[in-house]
Amino acid sequence: MSIQLIQQAIRYMEEHICEDISYADAAKSVHMSNYNFHRTFSFIVGMTANEYIRKRRLSLAAMELQTTDISVIDAAYKYGYESPESFSKAFSRFHGSTPRQAKQKGTKICLFNPLVIKIISEGGNVMDYRIEHRESQKFIALVRPFSNESINDDGDHSIPDFWTECNEKNLIEPMKLLRAEGKRDLYGLCSPVKGGETHFHYGIGVMVDEDTDTGKLDELLSNGYSMWETEPADYAVFKCLGSDGDCLGEMWSRFFKEFVPQTGYVQTDDTDYEVYFEKGESGLFCELWVPVKQG
Repeated sequence: MSIQLIQQAIRYMEEHICEDISYADAAKSVHMSNYNFHRTFSFIVGMTANEYIRKRRLSLAAMELQTTDISVIDAAYKYGYESPESFSKAFSRFHGSTPRQAKQKGTKICLFNPLVIKIISEGGNVMDYRIEHRESQKFIALVRPFSNESINDDGDHSIPDFWTECNEKNLIEPMKLLRAEGKRDLYGLCSPVKGGETHFHYGIGVMVDEDTDTGKLDELLSNGYSMWETEPADYAVFKCLGSDGDCLGEMWSRFFKEFVPQTGYVQTDDTDYEVYFEKGESGLFCELWVPVKQG
């Protein structure tokens, strides 16, 4: 179960908090890919694993500065900073006071305690979903790599910006024109990531099947478009209702916090995707298709 693995990863981070570790090391400790760990941790905890490590270190550093005679320089190096200056800047942003001030009695500091993840049942919220099987599917898409750390980063808009760029450069319309009117649904494709890779690939594309004008594929492929093929998989399908991408993020959060613990399904290392319908129902932003199996 994802919840148990994330709690194991937190325990690993706590045990190695003063060592040179990152989210990639935590992912390895629970045998998850960097990408899936980063995304799962972010949606369950509400922050990235690297942010968790940073906040815990700054909290521990402040307590040690207040209760021992450790120097600011030694604290900086102990808690993973390359210089006292970078440590002081990060410390001041987090606590609102400098490390030197923290050594004085009465200085206010912020505590950030180790996380313990609990699943709490609240109310009777309905989470509608369906399970569908799909054989191998083909798409033609515009594809770009993105850093794993961009996932669930509120300040990162790289994927929405990618959509905007493709629309402004009129790169999506040529793909849609390969399809008959009424069958021009768009797909936001997200690649599985293996091993220690630091990036995942995201593609914007259309289906390639018997309803696609394949005569024009070669021209698009020669102009920077790519073919994307998925493996056969079972998918949990969710409707994301709303006016913008916030509802998509909320559904991913509910997937990890509600769907996985309650159903026993887990996400597999296959392509997940969003479907943006040409003629969707009122209020539907997209459908989210997540490849799953029984855990």
